[in-house]
Amino acid sequence: DYLGGTVQVIPHVTDEIKLRVLQAAEGFDVAMIEIGGTVGDIESQPFLEAIRQLGVEHGHENSLFMHLTLVPFLKAAGEIKTKPTQHSVKELRSIGIQPDVLLCRCEKPLDEGERRKIALFTNVPVNAVISAVDVRNIYELPLLYHSQGMDEIVIDKLNLKVEKNADLADWQRVVDVLHSPRGSVDVAMVGKYVAHSDAYKSLTEALTAGGLSNGVKVKVHAIDSEMIEAEGPDCLANMDAVVIPGGFGERGFEGKIKAAQFVREQGIPYLGICLGLQVAVVEFARNVAGLEGAASTEMDPNSPHPVIALITEWKTADGEIEQRHEDSDMGGTMRLGAQACQLQRGSLCHDVYGADVIHERHRHRYEFNNNYMEPLQAAGLKFSGMSHDNSLVEMVELPGHPWFVACQFHPEFTSTPRRGHPLFKGFIAAAMAHSSAGAKAVSA
Repeated sequence: DYLGGTVQVIPHVTDEIKLRVLQAAEGFDVAMIEIGGTVGDIESQPFLEAIRQLGVEHGHENSLFMHLTLVPFLKAAGEIKTKPTQHSVKELRSIGIQPDVLLCRCEKPLDEGERRKIALFTNVPVNAVISAVDVRNIYELPLLYHSQGMDEIVIDKLNLKVEKNADLADWQRVVDVLHSPRGSVDVAMVGKYVAHSDAYKSLTEALTAGGLSNGVKVKVHAIDSEMIEAEGPDCLANMDAVVIPGGFGERGFEGKIKAAQFVREQGIPYLGICLGLQVAVVEFARNVAGLEGAASTEMDPNSPHPVIALITEWKTADGEIEQRHEDSDMGGTMRLGAQACQLQRGSLCHDVYGADVIHERHRHRYEFNNNYMEPLQAAGLKFSGMSHDNSLVEMVELPGHPWFVACQFHPEFTSTPRRGHPLFKGFIAAAMAHSSAGAKAVSA
């Protein structure tokens, strides 16, 4: 495309960054763009230059630069040090960006003198020097920022027209439930990435939000599926519910199978997500439908009963045919993004969502093998959710079980702390019902 011309960081790379920002912002009143990393890192330089140009091109009245900076507290000296913030802002200003707001990450709130000192050396108004103090829970932050007038600063700076004052009653309710829940439930999350605390972060937050909607605290117990493989599933006996999240690969798969069998037989509420649906189907096929050796071809390509397999051809919601095979690029052949799902009326899934059609986000390659739909239905598995063209299984459930639901998509991606998500709300409600004493009282 450049016909031998020189490809330059400026303007070619920066122009592309700006283009993507503007495309993403199209149709919205405000776009929030986060640039991670540390000011001065070589990786972030093109991005900082791109937003500097955007600020110039769209005018100071249509752009706002908010800088998150560290204000360390030296316990030995008993004082806050503002010098790192001064240097960080100096670095930003040297490339042409003057912050409008400073979010000062600190252990304790800045006093008036410290704020004035920072404002003086950074050329930021005193009222825009915000204490981003450590809080007990991340959901307290909107209340903290609102109490310091940060929302008003943004509104004034961007000349936004608002008809009423901010109402943070929902956020206050979230914080109140977090600090004073009326009970708790114990939920086991059986996976193979449990050694990494952030591996299932979106899922743990969605479970928390499901608890908030029910007024209870959710205690998530991360359990290594390889441990269950070796020692058995008895560790799940005292759990109020079990969730098996998404994942890839053979490691720990049989442990998840044992977990799914245990909760199915013991009547413990179960939620399977993505791989969790495939685990539930394989377990049911083996132990209920009598399909010995049933498996996913991802784990066992030579399985006599490949109830989960790589679909070689399927039609997208736009009507396009997509081809896949074992050697296809993994990222390029995933079923990604929001897809329509039709729910069967009278099913638990339909009751939970209260809708005939839902849209949920996907991220997987393998699907249920429809050749096994009839024998599994005959054995008692209910296929309660199907794709828009009725060709791909989206949700399954077990009638007669207190609460056994699995989905091929990722509902945690659309959960929010204030509204939660229908599946997680229902799942936690089922966990509360399963608990021997109802919602267990929180100990002092």
